[in-house]
Amino acid sequence: MSAEESTAAAAAPAAAEEVDPAIVELTNQIGALATSITEAKKAKQPKDEWDPLLQQMLALKLQYKQQTGKDYHAPSKKQESKKPKGDNTQEASEKNKAKRAKKAEEKRLKEEKKRKQREERERREREKLEKLKTAANEDWSHVFGDAPMIQSATKTDVGRWTKIGKLNKDMEGKEVLVRGFLHTSRGVGKGAFVLLRSSLYTVQCVAFESKGDGKSGGIPSAMIKYMTGVPVESIVDVRGTLTVPENPVDGATQSDVEIQVTSYHCIHKATAAMPFQMEDACRPDLVKETDVGAYDHDANTDAEMGRVGQERRLDYRWIDLRTPANQSIFRVQSMICTLFREYLLSKDFIEIHTPKLLSGASEGGADVFTLDYFGKPACLSMSPQLHKQMAAACGGFERVFEIGPVFRAENSNTRRHLCEFTGLDLEMAISEHYDEVLDVLGELFVYIFDGLKERSGPELERVREQHGFEDLQYLKKTLKIDYATGCQMLREAGVDQGDLDDLSTENEKKLGDLVKAKYHTDFYIMDKYPLSVRPFYTMPDPKNPKLSNSYDVFIRGQEILSGAQRVHEPKLIEERAREWGIDVETIASYVDSFRNGALPHGGGGIGLERVVMLYLGLPNIRKSSMFPRDPRRICP
Repeated sequence: MSAEESTAAAAAPAAAEEVDPAIVELTNQIGALATSITEAKKAKQPKDEWDPLLQQMLALKLQYKQQTGKDYHAPSKKQESKKPKGDNTQEASEKNKAKRAKKAEEKRLKEEKKRKQREERERREREKLEKLKTAANEDWSHVFGDAPMIQSATKTDVGRWTKIGKLNKDMEGKEVLVRGFLHTSRGVGKGAFVLLRSSLYTVQCVAFESKGDGKSGGIPSAMIKYMTGVPVESIVDVRGTLTVPENPVDGATQSDVEIQVTSYHCIHKATAAMPFQMEDACRPDLVKETDVGAYDHDANTDAEMGRVGQERRLDYRWIDLRTPANQSIFRVQSMICTLFREYLLSKDFIEIHTPKLLSGASEGGADVFTLDYFGKPACLSMSPQLHKQMAAACGGFERVFEIGPVFRAENSNTRRHLCEFTGLDLEMAISEHYDEVLDVLGELFVYIFDGLKERSGPELERVREQHGFEDLQYLKKTLKIDYATGCQMLREAGVDQGDLDDLSTENEKKLGDLVKAKYHTDFYIMDKYPLSVRPFYTMPDPKNPKLSNSYDVFIRGQEILSGAQRVHEPKLIEERAREWGIDVETIASYVDSFRNGALPHGGGGIGLERVVMLYLGLPNIRKSSMFPRDPRRICP
């Protein structure tokens, strides 16, 4: 408002008849404030300096309306009382009239447009409310929502569910029902895209809003919102029609199909916050870690570049196990046990189960977990060695094997040691030479390696996607070298290694590289170890008392089996035990078992987790143990 307009506004009420003085005063105040605001704007003052005046003027206008019942409008400029003179004055008046008429029309059209927009908004709001009211009256529970808790209240045909891994394009057009973990979900416009995961496999599920009601089908907008709102890792049932997309679905193992969702129900909702994202837990390794040396628990708690540290994974192992790589690792582990059992059963072995509570140390020494056994000292078994010998050589079973836990109280914080692991043990009677055992071992491992390639292809690929590894090289006829030959190969490569000295982990790895370069195999057997580095029940070499009839088996330069021909003569057992500092009284029942006749025999013990670790080229044995126990971890 200009100063002239405010002056005219102040004068206008005075010209009117019977004007209220209070209204005149109110009008004058509004005019004065308008003038001050106009001058402030012309002077380009900041808004925060004249905004208080504006607020005061607006308040006075509101007061004006309350007193007069009308909105305040600044009066028009007072027409000059003099009569217009000449044609120029008349022409100017006509132009002004046209301009005013044009502005009035523009204002009318603008107001009309605003009115129509307002009416359209109101119409849409009414329709939305009507839809919500209609939806509220419809029952969509059979289409989407939280399912009742499964308490074995009813039974139907479990064959209704299809395994995600079985979905393929040959099933196009079929209705399927699948269950799995909600891996990811995202909303796009009026649609929802969900990735469902079960064990190693994932499938994409798609839904778009469509018309319908609770009885005749359709996908309501509330269902789209529900699908994108269910927490990840919840358990979900999805029903829909299997279709073949134009392009393969990225990120899904069942990439040639997807499910067009018709119903979506949450079976169990994840309520706790995720300690890490599954996408991060599934990321491929950035670099290949070393598989030997010390393991630093603290340094492996967290990881960078969107990865998850090993210790954090183990703290929440129940979640970490869901990754396709971990699902595969332990399926490979299971298959190794299956193949181990299959082969030995085919060779007339029987499976036995020996006690894990002992009155003394399994193999002597102090590396045992001790406990109180009803007032008597006892320990956890660090090997089924003594009992499998009793069964095979003394009990007459001749060929036995066992799959069971082994306990070692070694404070070894390395990448390949555990305090509890699973032992694959075997023991067998021999006719005349321990090579009979080595022949069985060589054939056994070839059977396992061949079986993994034939039966675990998808699992091996899932592991390879996250933890890249090279296929194991092995010979159909297993390579065997003696200890002296291995030491000689090391010396020729510039490594200081004596024929009677124990092999360090580093030298074992180096020897593995040398063997592979020369014989093109990652798997071999080495025998004739020094007697001083083997257990008390190991048979001495008949030609060299410093050596023994013992052997180790290696994969990728690391030992996965230790074995020997056993001593079956009681006097020699007692002699060897005393040399080891073992109180013969603590193994009296073991020694006595050989006094009534015993078959010559030999065998070996395999560390299952280490076989899995080395076969898959994993850098840490904790990755191949489902719930590892090391000197610093005893849970979960």
